Amino acid sequence: MKEYQTYIFDLDGTLLDTLGDLTASTNYALRSHGMKEHGKEAIRSFVGNGVRLLIERSVPQNTAPEVVDEVLDTFRRHYMQHHLDTTRPYSGIEDLLYRLKQHGKMTAIVSNKFDAATKELARHFFPKTIDVAVGEHETEGIRRKPAPDTVEEALRLLGAEKEGAVYVGDSDVDVETARNSGLPCISVLWGFRSEDFLRKCGATVCVSTPEEIFPVK
Repeated sequence: MKEYQTYIFDLDGTLLDTLGDLTASTNYALRSHGMKEHGKEAIRSFVGNGVRLLIERSVPQNTAPEVVDEVLDTFRRHYMQHHLDTTRPYSGIEDLLYRLKQHGKMTAIVSNKFDAATKELARHFFPKTIDVAVGEHETEGIRRKPAPDTVEEALRLLGAEKEGAVYVGDSDVDVETARNSGLPCISVLWGFRSEDFLRKCGATVCVSTPEEIFPVK
């Protein structure tokens, strides 16, 4: 595997297994508004494009926009209180990040999760190994992935150039984000999408374990 100077990571499905807490908060919000709940696998297929689209995909078809807003608000409140209930780093992730820092690499998270939750999760799980965390905050003019804006903002905050940077993610959105950002992409296979699906979406470099991203030296 080629060595890079800057490693930019997706969060959900790449560094953290967040599916349990996302499912619980989505179903709490749906239940609170008298709507049908979904199983984990359905929620898995809904995530990746930000929480608003997660909720839009979860509510019944033709739900009024103002009702979607209410469900989303309920989700956000519940998730900020329960986002650490079952969420954990995937096996090998903490070792990978420590190795990167030991070798002087710069690290960042870019996520379509709302910015407050992204930063809170980064602080909680990776306080010494992630330099910058950028979440969804389109109201400030930074478009969510697959637009390149969050990646460009992370590079700006790091003081890093695109040359020597790589993007690491688990979804089709991540493959497209890397492409739109002009970065090489490493697709991980322990997240929310299958290798066959990722390959069909244009993934060219796939890894099955975190160690493959930056082997022990």
